Amino acid sequence: MPQNPEVRVASFADLDTRTFHDLLRLRIDVFVVEQACPYPELDGRDVEPGTRHLWLAADGTPLAYLRILADPGGVARIGRVVVAPRARGGGYAGRLLTAALEVVGDRPCVLEAQSHLVDLYARHGFTVSGPAYLEDGIPHTPMRREP
Repeated sequence: MPQNPEVRVASFADLDTRTFHDLLRLRIDVFVVEQACPYPELDGRDVEPGTRHLWLAADGTPLAYLRILADPGGVARIGRVVVAPRARGGGYAGRLLTAALEVVGDRPCVLEAQSHLVDLYARHGFTVSGPAYLEDGIPHTPMRREP
């Protein structure tokens, strides 16, 4: 496993087709196939002008990914946080969250954490902002980080 893959940031307009394909494949392989949750992965938000895609890659292959959405009221929304099975345990999710919060800057930020990952997000300044709920059979917890 690479020791220090570089964080990459791009808008949809700046993604080449191969990279976008590989990022979607990682998301689908984990969220749809591994977690057995058939849902509309292509929700239309990837192409919004305010969306930023962040990922770590080694030899051109994505190891981890997340996206930042621009929600109404100046709120940033982090979502689709995923690490490839072969790269788990390498600290990549934490590195991406740190980079994402640099991109978010001085705005409030929200996310819907899979509940078993609440502690990971808490280490990055997020606090639980509502009751846990089930989405596609997986417990989730809403979280928020104030600037």
